[in-house]
Amino acid sequence: MASSSQKLISVCFAVLVILALTVMIFRNSEISLSRKLKTEVLLSSNSSTMAATRKLKTEEFQSLNSSTMAATRLDGEPQQQHAVAADPDMVADEVAKLVQMSEQNRTARRKLGFFSCGTGNPIDDCWRCDRNWHKNRKRLADCGIGFGRNAIGGRDGRFYVVTDPTDEDVVNPKPGTLRHAVIQEEPLWIVFKRDMVIELKQELIMNSFKTIDGRGSNVHIANGACITIQFITNVIIHGLHIHDCKPTGNAMVRSSPSHFGWRTMADGDAVSIFGSSHIWIDHNSLSHCADGLVDAVMGSTAITVSNNHFTHHNEVMLLGHSDSYTKDKLMQVTIAYNHFGEGLVQRMPRCRHGYFHVVNNDYTHWEMYAIGGSAEPTINSQGNRYAAPMDRFAKEVQFLKPFVFA
Repeated sequence: MASSSQKLISVCFAVLVILALTVMIFRNSEISLSRKLKTEVLLSSNSSTMAATRKLKTEEFQSLNSSTMAATRLDGEPQQQHAVAADPDMVADEVAKLVQMSEQNRTARRKLGFFSCGTGNPIDDCWRCDRNWHKNRKRLADCGIGFGRNAIGGRDGRFYVVTDPTDEDVVNPKPGTLRHAVIQEEPLWIVFKRDMVIELKQELIMNSFKTIDGRGSNVHIANGACITIQFITNVIIHGLHIHDCKPTGNAMVRSSPSHFGWRTMADGDAVSIFGSSHIWIDHNSLSHCADGLVDAVMGSTAITVSNNHFTHHNEVMLLGHSDSYTKDKLMQVTIAYNHFGEGLVQRMPRCRHGYFHVVNNDYTHWEMYAIGGSAEPTINSQGNRYAAPMDRFAKEVQFLKPFVFA
């Protein structure tokens, strides 16, 4: 009996020990789990805080970058700053010397009885004297004068042949179209397979380092949207007929292979230059558009507008955004060898703030005035020919507010 009692006590003790150990293990596990949960909560809290902090910093950084880019673009710095000539009078003098040299060469050769391709126009003499110019199209990029003389366009790139005049999809343009060509990131020298009329549905938003070369074909951009040069550099537009441009917008438009975005209403300019540099507009025919024929604003600089034929339009050329936009003091533009023809009213050009060399242009029968200016521009006018209209109230060549006239 005693032995049975001892066994029972031993069993009970063993059970108690097991229960005690179980309780201890459970409590330790509970403590460990609690600690783990607290650690995970703490880690999660820290991670969330760090993630939120990083996100906030990233958003602030992106916002700062966006603001800086926007401010940089609107201020015209630093993109345009490097393009500004330190001594604009020296650039104007270089143009005058080139003009004089070209004229002297033409006169001398004629007096000696030699056939001469010389025209007295240094731009034309540069490439037209080569009868095989079509075999060396890119020579044109070395023929610029004035402030836009360093515009190389697509000189260092391959040729792109436009074969299709349509503009069916402005977000995903078809290869072979002009829109597909001008949005590419690489330098391109764009030519045309045949004569064509291109009716653009929305603004033709160009990318940097492009030449549109219409020589050898009869190419019209007409009856729709026209050309926008915005926040880019190194563009040459040569040998096009641009007319009957209309306001467009409120649509998605592609501006590069990797970007398209919403465009608000465009004014209907033939060529709109906005915050850009090293631009050369040469040997084009421009007429009858909803707003300007060539407008350059918002700090655009290093521009030459040469050998163009302007007709049938009111506000021909605006150079400078407004009297209050002083960043246009960076603007330097050469206006050379253009024919301002019949049916023009005013702004040939209208200048604000910057330096403008108006040289060897032909003006015939404007309806209001030829050259206008305000906000103290410097207008260096040389060798221009003016044929005033019969209206005695519209005979003045210049219409100027406070200005500097050289």
